[in-house]
Amino acid sequence: MSTFSVLPDAGQSSTFDYRVDYRPAFSMATLDLRPGQTVATQAGAMVSMSSSVELSSQLEGGLVGALKRSAAGRSAFVSRFTATAGPGELTLAPSTPGDIVPLQLDTGSYNIAAASYLASEPSLDIDTAWGGMAGFFGSDSLFVMRASGQGLLLLTAFGSLHEKRLEAGERYTIDTGHVVAWGSTMNVRIQKATKSLFRSFTSGEMLVAEFTGPGTVLMQTRNLQAFVGAMGPFMNAGAGGGANGAATVVGAGVAGGILGGLLS
Repeated sequence: MSTFSVLPDAGQSSTFDYRVDYRPAFSMATLDLRPGQTVATQAGAMVSMSSSVELSSQLEGGLVGALKRSAAGRSAFVSRFTATAGPGELTLAPSTPGDIVPLQLDTGSYNIAAASYLASEPSLDIDTAWGGMAGFFGSDSLFVMRASGQGLLLLTAFGSLHEKRLEAGERYTIDTGHVVAWGSTMNVRIQKATKSLFRSFTSGEMLVAEFTGPGTVLMQTRNLQAFVGAMGPFMNAGAGGGANGAATVVGAGVAGGILGGLLS
């Protein structure tokens, strides 16, 4: 069974010291790299870095590896930051509001929705694996990221990250838009939210993922697709301009209120 532990907001790994600030709404991770040490990150995750840190971007794993990463919703290129001229500082943040959670992976491997990966130390193997329907609804792709080995991993969540541990044989149902990561050996079944297709549709849930233990599932407390859907009417209200100018202002205010409520 895959095992991991949630780490405190500040600590150290074999590669870098880390600190996570501004949790949980607008989290940012600060990494203090030791001389010669490297960290791998999601493309576009960098906020800032000191002059002693060097960025390299390359097609890792050849063309096949690049195609698999693209299929999983990741950049075909892998970003690596190395402290080349002494120690260096690197700050990272996800593209959406939410949390950053440091995890220590100890055994086994975990499937991760592509948008939830932020960074990892070199001792972890980050690959792209076939996820099937569970992967599709967890990350809008039939492929998922798979982290294995021992080391520190930084995950992100839209909202906050919630942990659910399941005992052997225990079943638990989660809305697919809230799934962040799960043990790769866990049994996952995609099904309708209710026995009736009509009731599943009218409930707004439609499809859900049923996980069977033993294992741990990580969830995000907000659903990005649902948030985009909630914002849609207010965006459309201001699209016409002119006479709709007031609607634009009102829509922006309401949208701000929704965002504030989601992150509170």
